[in-house]
Amino acid sequence: MTADPEYPVVQGEVAELRRRLDVAHARVEGGLALLSHRAEETAKDLDDLSTRVVALEHTRWPLPAVAALTAVGALLVTIWQAWAH
Repeated sequence: MTADPEYPVVQGEVAELRRRLDVAHARVEGGLALLSHRAEETAKDLDDLSTRVVALEHTRWPLPAVAALTAVGALLVTIWQAWAH
């Protein structure tokens, strides 16, 4: 048997490639974990915002009611002014 002089070099290159692959894998996993966390936070913020919008919609005055009240008030002021003179 003859010893292959390139065997230690190939083994070192394979070890370096494996190390780089492990580092890249860890980096990808970290990025995915961060994206997952951000997606959860965004979903939570969206739910909170939706709840606030619904609450605001229930407490606002409808525009037709405001217009009707304004018209009635203007009519009363006009009648009062016509009667006072």
